[in-house]
Amino acid sequence: MIKALRLDKLSKLRSHPADMRRLMLEALIALAWGRVLKQLPFARVSPSLGDYMKETSYESEREQHRQTVQISRALHLVSPHVPWEAECLVMAFAAQRMLNRRRLPSTLYLGMRRDEKGKTAAHAWLRSGRFYLTGAKELEQYTVVGQFAKGF
Repeated sequence: MIKALRLDKLSKLRSHPADMRRLMLEALIALAWGRVLKQLPFARVSPSLGDYMKETSYESEREQHRQTVQISRALHLVSPHVPWEAECLVMAFAAQRMLNRRRLPSTLYLGMRRDEKGKTAAHAWLRSGRFYLTGAKELEQYTVVGQFAKGF
């Protein structure tokens, strides 16, 4: 389902500093790309995500951490305002793309769980160093069934 762009909310985004606005524009483009990737068969997308069932280091430099926090913030500011679905997998794809542009390592995780009624639920999240850029709030509820490490 496509939701309408709210121009009043988008105008509030302009109140941010210029460097954050540029990052938010990049986040918008990355979220669109993430949505395209989600529509493709996963077998076609997975080779570009990194090394299967590997993880990147939890160590990070101060500058890497600063950049990951800013990327996460930009994605979370923009995602509620896009006219397409931008849930966990789209967010993880977008965050990984933005990190890749900066040659920063990341691990994309895919998880599964069953709810109280026995229904299966899936979730995706992305980590760089010790920082979880996307999907952090719910990750402990899921069992990791796949992970992809992208290092540089």
